[in-house]
Amino acid sequence: MIIDDKMIDYIGELARLKLKQEEKENAKNEINKIIDYMDVLNTIDTSNIEAMSHAFPVKNVFRKDDVMPSKDRDDILLNAPNKKDGAFKVPKTFE
Repeated sequence: MIIDDKMIDYIGELARLKLKQEEKENAKNEINKIIDYMDVLNTIDTSNIEAMSHAFPVKNVFRKDDVMPSKDRDDILLNAPNKKDGAFKVPKTFE
C-alpha cells in the first residue's frame, strides 16, 4: 500500500488538520515508512509463537471484601469550610 497525496488529504480532512504542502510530504514519507516496516514484520515467522494478550502474565488479583469501619462524619466535616445538615455545602453549579 502506497500513501499518495489524495490519501494524505483524506486523512487530514478526517483529523481536521490544515497541512501545508511540506507537512503533507513529511506525513506521506513517515506513513510510508511505517507501512514498509509493517511489511517487514509480516515476513517474520510466528508459527511457533504462542499467542498472548499481554507482554507479561496478567492475572486478576482480588482482595477479600471486608467490611471496615468508616471515618466519623463529624471528624471529616471539621475540615469543611461550609457545612449544612451533616454534609459539605458547596456553591451552586447551575440555577
